[in-house]
Amino acid sequence: MLRRDYLVRMIEDMTEILGKVFALKQEKKSVEARTELDELYKRHFRLNAQLLGTLSAKDIVQMFRTGGEIEADKLQSLARLLKEEGDLLASSGEPDEGISRWLKSLHLYLTSALSGADRSLWDWEDKIAELRSLLQDYRLPAETGRLVFRYEEQEGRFDQAENVLFRLLEEEEISKDEGLAFYQRLLRLPPERLEAGGLPEEEVREGLAELESRF
Repeated sequence: MLRRDYLVRMIEDMTEILGKVFALKQEKKSVEARTELDELYKRHFRLNAQLLGTLSAKDIVQMFRTGGEIEADKLQSLARLLKEEGDLLASSGEPDEGISRWLKSLHLYLTSALSGADRSLWDWEDKIAELRSLLQDYRLPAETGRLVFRYEEQEGRFDQAENVLFRLLEEEEISKDEGLAFYQRLLRLPPERLEAGGLPEEEVREGLAELESRF
């Protein structure tokens, strides 16, 4: 309960400042807006924008790992700020830096979603969808692509997971064994669950056969 209260207070503070950041962005005051975000990084995560710009997404995740478990809700909160910073950078003439922040934000959101993050805190499903749309013309890092595959399966969108799987296989960013394990997991599910996930049992077996023949 105390943990939940802390998170709620943190999010209330972040939401208030993000409202201020939005107003500054509308006024074309990007420097002031980024200063506000930097203060949030420092206040709630003991980090700063410069350091976050140099760290890889994987390194950032490691900083939120305690006792072998990921602090999923803090991680998704940081992802929210990185997304906002990416928007600011992209709209103020630094598109490459903006894309870099979006990629890190997506990786952090996916990791938190796969680690039991509270969906109600920042509505990470919508944020993940928005980031994937923003990055649709860019090739995701291999580790992020693998997270997308796992995420689609977790969310029960088996047809989408299969699409991601074959793309990763073609790019040699995932092993055939992992693909086989995916189909084996699906074949243990009830037919109605597969139907709901857009991949009926017959198509699961077809996909498995294609995997065996192509790879």
